[in-house]
Amino acid sequence: MVDWAQAQSPGAVEEILDQENKPMTDSLASKVTRLKSMTSLLTGSVKRFSTMARSGQDNWKLLCGMTMGLIVAFFILSYFLSRART
Repeated sequence: MVDWAQAQSPGAVEEILDQENKPMTDSLASKVTRLKSMTSLLTGSVKRFSTMARSGQDNWKLLCGMTMGLIVAFFILSYFLSRART
């Protein structure tokens, strides 16, 4: 952290503020980059999912089977995690 007692002039105050602001700006930029990459990944998954859902009866059966499998896997995983905590 920068010592505010050293700020004798308005230029020094501005420089101190810039020094404190730079790490925060860099951190925010990296978070925005990660968020954009996650959003693009999610967008692609949703597009593939909706394309598969619209493409016909055979994919509808597959989609229902995958959904049921994911629900069952979620409950099994939650059961094992609850048993591991006790």
